[in-house]
Amino acid sequence: MEEKNMQEILQKAEVLIEALPYIQRFNRKIIVVKYGGSAMVDEELKKSVIQDVTLLKLVGFKPIIVHGGGKEISKWVGKVGMEPEFINGLRKTDAATMEIAEMVLGKVNKSLVQMVEELGVNAIGISGKDGGLLKVDKKYSNGQDIGYVGEVKEVNPKILFDLLEKDFLPIICPVGLDDNYDTYNINADDAACAIARAVNAEKLAFLTDIEGVYKDPADKSTLISELTVSGAKDLIEGGNIGGGMLPKLNNCIDAIDNGVSRVHILDGRIPHCLLLEIFTNKGIGTAILGDSDEKFYKEEA
Repeated sequence: MEEKNMQEILQKAEVLIEALPYIQRFNRKIIVVKYGGSAMVDEELKKSVIQDVTLLKLVGFKPIIVHGGGKEISKWVGKVGMEPEFINGLRKTDAATMEIAEMVLGKVNKSLVQMVEELGVNAIGISGKDGGLLKVDKKYSNGQDIGYVGEVKEVNPKILFDLLEKDFLPIICPVGLDDNYDTYNINADDAACAIARAVNAEKLAFLTDIEGVYKDPADKSTLISELTVSGAKDLIEGGNIGGGMLPKLNNCIDAIDNGVSRVHILDGRIPHCLLLEIFTNKGIGTAILGDSDEKFYKEEA
């Protein structure tokens, strides 16, 4: 065998061996993946995310996908001649928009189920309405009414535990019910965070359109590989975090404070970002952990 071919084979073996301690540590543990951003729009990226989650399932993890669909909703709102309206960055959702949003999210949900099934894993798509999974209160934005947008107040994880026990991969669209059984749209980050807390997830991974958390957002070389909760709070208080990262980082802190072992912020535009973050020593995004947790990434010699 040529030396070059042998080198390539040995490199593949090294990658598998590097993944081994992570597979051992997280075997049979629940991981919640919040799936959104560009990775939902680009077909090749979509395929790589679904391959990653399916592989996690096949090596013994218990993944749960919570997906968004904001860009797709905006597209369909435009198709029917309506203008998307945002208040403080949140979509104003009247009854007609809510109807479109639920239809679009349902369509996205079943397309993801189909992709997982094609890879030989049983998946079930549900919304927060099913089994009373997500109960909500009406959400306001700085006191302003933004319509049928919900704040998760209660999660009933029984349906998820039942599906995981029966070896299904649950795929959840963020729609819930209030006490009057009216339908509400939920921010997918908020839904993923609430679900991760409720199922005591070992990991919560956010697929985003940025590489992770930076010490200095203007300097791409300051990407932080691992960040404690107190370190994250210091960054927020120091004014280093702004825009869409602020609510995301607050969600991460909230998840860790409520029992989730580790939260990952990943660039979903990188193919197979989930595998690279979870199964390699250095990772590619930002992992957020509790102050007392041991660092798991091994520094390279």
